[in-house]
Amino acid sequence: MSVRLYHVDAFSDRRFAGNPAAVCLLPKPAEERWMQSVGTEMNLSETAFLCPEEGGFRLRWFTPKVEVSLCGHATLASAHVLWEEGMVPAAKDIVFHTKSGKLTARRKGGLIELDFPARKAAPSKPPKGLLEALGVRAKSFGRSLEDYLVEVGSEEELRRMEPDFGLLAKVDTRGTMVTCLSRSKEYDFVSRFFAPAVGVFEDPVTGSAHCCLGPFWGERLGKTEMIGYQASARGGVVWVRLNGSRVILGGKAVTVLAGELSA
Repeated sequence: MSVRLYHVDAFSDRRFAGNPAAVCLLPKPAEERWMQSVGTEMNLSETAFLCPEEGGFRLRWFTPKVEVSLCGHATLASAHVLWEEGMVPAAKDIVFHTKSGKLTARRKGGLIELDFPARKAAPSKPPKGLLEALGVRAKSFGRSLEDYLVEVGSEEELRRMEPDFGLLAKVDTRGTMVTCLSRSKEYDFVSRFFAPAVGVFEDPVTGSAHCCLGPFWGERLGKTEMIGYQASARGGVVWVRLNGSRVILGGKAVTVLAGELSA
């Protein structure tokens, strides 16, 4: 048996930029152990697994090491594949059933928009070793549902970071967002995201992090619509719109490779 597998660069309008995700189209639910093995084999920050369910699709995400409860770029990649392959009509919204509840994707103005839960960061104290591992001084610090959020004083400081990943992996968290105001008028804020504990040293563009970054910067800037730039080596742009307890994430995607996986 074989299943269709796609390699998609998400949060980018060109190949070899943004965040790469693998998207696996399944005719029926697969065993968790097998999906984790595929995620390890793909060795991307996330591999998405889709199968039809209740008028939409069951969606699960695996890093090379673990399953995660929310992932933005692999959801964007999944919606892109479903529309591009004609599995869902171009004008129809897509419903995903996930561990984070029902998520939806729609096309709007050249973007794919994802309706995700907002995850606000509560002020807190840094755990032992975190700031030392990052090599930065925190202007402010908080904790969301799964991640830490560190605000630094300048984009220069953010961009020149070289974390100690061995030390950072010992911190009890899925990942750590580092963010600051953008020095460019093109964007409202910039960020980077590190998650060595789940097998991802630096994630190129992290949609789920913007579920927290959106409310964080929206409150400080007095805005409900913003543009974030994730300043990884590959880089990527995320459009953010606040909608009460939800965050709308917008982005683009492009298919790099399509093939079959021997299952």
